[in-house]
Formats: sequence, C-alpha cells, structure tokens
Amino acid sequence: MTGWRPALAPFRTRSFRYQWPADLGTAWALEMELLILGWYVLVESGSVVWLTLFGALMYVGTLLSPLMGTLGDRIGLRRVLATMRLGYALLAGVILWLAATGQLQPALVLGVAFLAGLLKPTDIGMRTALVSASVPPAHLVAAMGISRTTQDSARIGGALAGAGFMASLGMVSAYVVITTLYLLGAALTLKSAATRGAPATASPAPPLATASPSSPWRDLMEGLQHVWFTPRLRAAMLLAALVNLCAFPLSGGLMPYIARDVFGLDQQGLGWLVASYAGGALMGSLTLSALGTRLRPARTMLLTCVLWHLCLLGLALPVTVPVAMGLYMAAGLNQSLSMISLSVILLRTSEPRFRGRVMGARMLAIYTLPVGLLVAGALIPSIGFRALVAVYVGSGLLMTGAIAWVWRRELLPRQALANHR
Repeated sequence: MTGWRPALAPFRTRSFRYQWPADLGTAWALEMELLILGWYVLVESGSVVWLTLFGALMYVGTLLSPLMGTLGDRIGLRRVLATMRLGYALLAGVILWLAATGQLQPALVLGVAFLAGLLKPTDIGMRTALVSASVPPAHLVAAMGISRTTQDSARIGGALAGAGFMASLGMVSAYVVITTLYLLGAALTLKSAATRGAPATASPAPPLATASPSSPWRDLMEGLQHVWFTPRLRAAMLLAALVNLCAFPLSGGLMPYIARDVFGLDQQGLGWLVASYAGGALMGSLTLSALGTRLRPARTMLLTCVLWHLCLLGLALPVTVPVAMGLYMAAGLNQSLSMISLSVILLRTSEPRFRGRVMGARMLAIYTLPVGLLVAGALIPSIGFRALVAVYVGSGLLMTGAIAWVWRRELLPRQALANHR
C-alpha cells in the first residue's frame, strides 16, 4: 500500500476531492449519450454519412474553446465549468422530452448535437486546467492520471450501461439517468474551489503585451502567442491535431459503423468494443498515476503515439472480434499514455497564468476530428474500411515522425524541459 501513496496524494487537496466525482459523473453521462445517440442515428438513418455528420457536429465548439479558456482565466475556471455542465443537463432534458413524447427523429438529434457540440469539446480542457490550478505541482502527474480515469472508466461503464439501458429499458430511462448525472456533476463542480499552486517550471516566454486595462481579446491573443512562440507547446499542439485527424476517428466516431458493418455486432457488441478500448486507456491512466514520475513526458508521448497507430493498423486485417477487442485494448493503453503525457507537457511547462488559455487552444486541435470523420464517411463507400485504416494510420505515422524530427531538440533529449520528471 505504501507504493500507492504518491498516486493518491492529489486527494489530499479538498478541491480535487470534489472535482474528481464531478468529472466522473459528467464523463459517464457524456459517454452514455454519445453511444446511445450515435447508434440511434445509424440505425434510424441507415447511413454512415449521417453517423459521421453526427460525430462531427459534437465537436463544432472546438473553435470556441480558446474563448472559453480565456473566460475561465478571467472569471474562474470553476464557474465556467459548472455553467457548461448545467447546459449539458438542459440539452439532455430536451432529448428526454422528445423521446418521452414520441417526437424524436435523427434530424432533431443532429440539431441538439450541434448545440451540445458548442460546449462539450471544451469540457476536457477546462477540467484539466482546473486540476492544474488546484493541485500542488509535485502531485500534478498523479493528478492527471487519476483525473483521466474518470474519462476512461466512463468509456467502459458508460458504454456498457448505455447499451444496457437502451436494450432493456429504452431511451427515456437512459436519459433520466444521463440528465441526473449532468446535474450532479454541475453541483459537485460548484463545491470545488481552485487555488493557484506554485508557478510551473517554464522557460522564459517571448515578451507579450501587458498593457492595461486588459480585454478578453487581448488575453486570448496573449495565450495564442504563448503557445505559438514556445516550440515544445507548438509541437504538442500539432501532435494533438494529428491524432484527432488520423487515430481518434478509428477509435471513436466510427465505432458504431465498425461494430455493425465490419464485425456484424449489435448494440451490446458495440458496448464491448468501446469498453475494450476504454479498459486499455484506464490501465494507461493508472500506470501513469503510479509511475509517471519515472517517465520522460515528451519521449513517452511520441513512443506511445507510434504504438497507438500500429495497434489500429491491425484493423486493416481480417481479424476476429476477440482479436479486434485486444487491438483496441492495446490502442487505448497507448493512447492514454500519449495524451496524458501531452497534457503534462502543456501544463507543467507553460506559464500558470495561461493555463485556461493553453488548454483552450489545446481543444482547438480536436477540430481535426470532425474533419477526419467527414472524410472517412466519404471514403469508406468508395475504398472500403480496411483501405481507409491503412491510409489513416500510414499518414499518422509519417506525420508523427515529422514532428519528432522537426522539434527533436525540444522533445528528444533527456535534459529537455519537456522531458523533466
């Protein structure tokens, strides 16, 4: 038990003790909703194009993420995050009402997905920034690993629970649970209270405008400049954009199509595929929370990104369902290690006053995910799913290698700031 004490140290912080269950409830609701609505759209429309359009609309709000991050830096991350989660509950209530009155249809789901997509992409970045603002720097890696378990466990439990509710109780009962979880998440978020920790270790940033009085637009531009003129941050942002374009479509938005049309599974089979990927990701989160202080973040980020793509490449082969589940579990493990390491680089090596804005800019990288989904929806009918996997994985590996080469002085040396433990 002694060896686990450093991994659980973040729970000594009062704010984190409230934020973790708040993030857990919200993440479960998000995953249940994504699986339920994705399957509904695919079954009711019968079109992979509609499915990819639904997935793309869920991320339209990535363009607003830097503004939300700026707002969080100005009025408080906790207030902004709690308000966003109340908005999720309201939109879930709309779906609940439509389902209960028999008026639900795919076109209306796409409309609600568009509104939800204005807010939900920012949630991960805001919760990560709130963790870094409240947890002491010495506990940051462990806190990031523990925080990530909310998302990973949600993909396991949320996927299986969502499939189970839909199969046995129907959409109305499922959405009663989803709405309740959103409300609980908002209430617990309001109970947390971020306090600034010690300044993060960072190299001197280029001179930025500090004229007074400040404005939201000036704050936003300062945050974007901080990312652009800090090479290690720019490299991490580009890698995040890359994996959202090439890797996440194969392990996220296309899952209902992969389950039904590639492997011939039903909704519960979809839940098991998603749970396999999330199970691997959860193992990665727990591993990093326990051993994170021994790993070099930038090197870990690059190596596990390559392994993640190689695991997904197995889907291009005529594999069985159990093998596919194993590949997804391995992909999830490497995805978790890579993306948590990326977040650690962003938060530990950027200036503390830019936390919200840096994570808001990080969420801009998700904007390549809807692009990847829409391109996949157009290519699958013409070249087939397995050829699409080869194209996406090959492109991802080539671009990962290019990022590692161009920013090798920032990412590869043991003494580089991005590799400090």
